Amino acid sequence: MKFETILEDINGFGPFQILTVILMCTPRIVLPCHFLLNNFIAAVPPHHCDISTLEDGALFRNLTQEQKLTVSVPLQEDGVPKSCEMFAEPQFQLLSNSSRHNVSTVQCQSGWVYDNSTFTSTLATEWDLVCDRKSLPKTTSTIFFFGVMMGALAFGYFCDKYGRKSTLLASYIVSIVFGFSSTFANSYILFAVLRFLTGFGLTGISITSIVLSIEWVDTSHRSFIGVLTSLSWSVGNMLLAGFAFLVNDWRTLTQIVTAPLGFAVLTWWWIPESARWLLANGKVKRAQFYLDRCAKFNKRPFSSNLNAETLSTVEVLEKQEKNYSYVDLIKTPKMRRLTLLTGIVWYGVASTYYGISLNISGFGLNMYLTQFIYAAIEVPAKLMIYWFLNKSGRRMCQAGTLLLTGLCIAINIFMPTNLWQVRAVVATLGKGLSEASFTTVFLYTTELYPTVIRQNALGYTNFMSRLGVSVAPLILLLEDVWTPLPQIILCSMATVSGLVSLLLPETLNVRLPETIDDIEKPR
Repeated sequence: MKFETILEDINGFGPFQILTVILMCTPRIVLPCHFLLNNFIAAVPPHHCDISTLEDGALFRNLTQEQKLTVSVPLQEDGVPKSCEMFAEPQFQLLSNSSRHNVSTVQCQSGWVYDNSTFTSTLATEWDLVCDRKSLPKTTSTIFFFGVMMGALAFGYFCDKYGRKSTLLASYIVSIVFGFSSTFANSYILFAVLRFLTGFGLTGISITSIVLSIEWVDTSHRSFIGVLTSLSWSVGNMLLAGFAFLVNDWRTLTQIVTAPLGFAVLTWWWIPESARWLLANGKVKRAQFYLDRCAKFNKRPFSSNLNAETLSTVEVLEKQEKNYSYVDLIKTPKMRRLTLLTGIVWYGVASTYYGISLNISGFGLNMYLTQFIYAAIEVPAKLMIYWFLNKSGRRMCQAGTLLLTGLCIAINIFMPTNLWQVRAVVATLGKGLSEASFTTVFLYTTELYPTVIRQNALGYTNFMSRLGVSVAPLILLLEDVWTPLPQIILCSMATVSGLVSLLLPETLNVRLPETIDDIEKPR
């Protein structure tokens, strides 16, 4: 007997499943708030050298603030004071519009003065991460995603070995402890280490919650659950814009976006363990407990399929005591092929999505409104893909969204820059399509891999995804070599990963594989 038969008896999409998914959405809302937090906490506000040390002379003290800046700080071509230079001595002749040429300048001697009109405090203002240290604020994002990358491998293994529910609690606690600890960091290095560990914990929430949701619902509702959990990302993305607008201090903002995980810990007690995983690991009694609870919650009568003897015969694992590892992803021919193809697709999806997200411009709006619009664009993209997933199938949706994303990037490579309105619309469409490809790949991957190694597989694909995320900012730096080069690389990635996804099997209305044999010898 297959697990789907039991789900039919107890209702594969009833109040029990809906409550489980809702409880999973709260922690998933936190994910984008942390993943994109650097947009705000690492912002570098306008700044110039601190000129207070020049106030020794009486003449200087009698000047207005604007005049003090005129005689102390050189100007850029656009008339804004330079950020990293000052005159060696006050140049009083500049008050009479004298020439600024051949006036010697020095690096800032006494720190910087920051414009606090937008942010009261950021990483840059806290530890003076400007001028020769200006790359450090952005580096924290790379360090964070490196933590996410390592966490994907670790939690993928823990989840298959110790169960979905226990691993979920561990990831909640790790994220809360290090998320709040980072707000008390008194040095940049300590903050970077704590952000790495926060990313390590958050990725456990990311991969465990989606698998636990998918494993409790029937075949026909899997895509709905995949899109619903994905929508929580967009909600969190929009909330981040609101939180950042209301809170201008980086420490407080980090605490606010971490706080919902406290609620997630309280609701963890009501989250069921995956009955699929329990049966796959020979824990029949515990599986029976959760299946009974599901049947009662969904108001289904007692089924003979729920007795221990029947459950022990459910085909989920050929050797109940066998422990699976990442090596099993490449041990057998068809698993090896599947692992290679999904790795390429995940890498392409992630680097394209973040490459576009970090490079869209042309709205002419403030950063909070831009963040909100970028998040809002994702909602119609996800609702649209839900309809197509059930009509056209997973494979065509995956390939179609990636190839159309590549097309949008290609159009903007050749589009004249003076048509910025059209370029903005095309770039926005590209972002929506790249988000749709991300929504698809999460669902598609959970359906491609067998239950016994599904979490390890998601850990591996998450690792490939974060590798793509980490590379995306480096690709954009190639603009200095040749302006269209980053866009050509992103277009190529989207196109190649789209074509590769056509080599994957279709999973629409197909029973989830339980064992590696289901992949190697499909019936």
